[in-house]
Amino acid sequence: MNAGDLALQRSFPTVMVPRREPVAPMAAAGERLLIGENGVYIEIDLPWLSVVRRVAHYSVPTAIPYGQVVESTVLRCGSVPPHLIGEFVETARAAHPLETGAWVVWNVQTQQFRLAPVKVLAQDTGSLKYERPALSPDELRVIDCHSHGAHPAFFSSTDNEDDRHETKFAFVVGNCASPVPSMALRLCAKGIFEDVERVPSSWYTAARLKEVA
Repeated sequence: MNAGDLALQRSFPTVMVPRREPVAPMAAAGERLLIGENGVYIEIDLPWLSVVRRVAHYSVPTAIPYGQVVESTVLRCGSVPPHLIGEFVETARAAHPLETGAWVVWNVQTQQFRLAPVKVLAQDTGSLKYERPALSPDELRVIDCHSHGAHPAFFSSTDNEDDRHETKFAFVVGNCASPVPSMALRLCAKGIFEDVERVPSSWYTAARLKEVA
């Protein structure tokens, strides 16, 4: 096999799931395909997140001599502190009616989160261009945040294209001038988009506009 294909297969291997024992864990952070009796699955294993999702079904009833695969999600970094969401909403209100962005990042060594602002290159009421934040070697992005100014929170076709190669949570804040803004949150896992139906109530509490005494 040529060197290019060998490199690709090493970086994104395929594993046949055994029937009589658990599949061996991944040796390092990365991605792989799992071939099981019940379909083809992608496994993404990162220091902050582990995800297994089905990406393909079999179209014919061929007997597949492999084990079953179960979808799973493990948020290894734990819950994001609501006050960081509140901090981003404050940033979004300050930028209103223009869009802005930031990342919520997690430090593998300290186990702490922080809000990392992006460097805005261009912004208007319907688009945002930016440079990614500079992170330390121990920091990983968990949530990619951006605002929609006066518009409601939703994921656009541009968001879908931007997010389809990445693994992260994507978070949008809209109606930024409102006392309680609108919010949209989803898991992005290499082209899989899963909306979080209920954004944590603590995030709305943290985002509530403080009344001036």
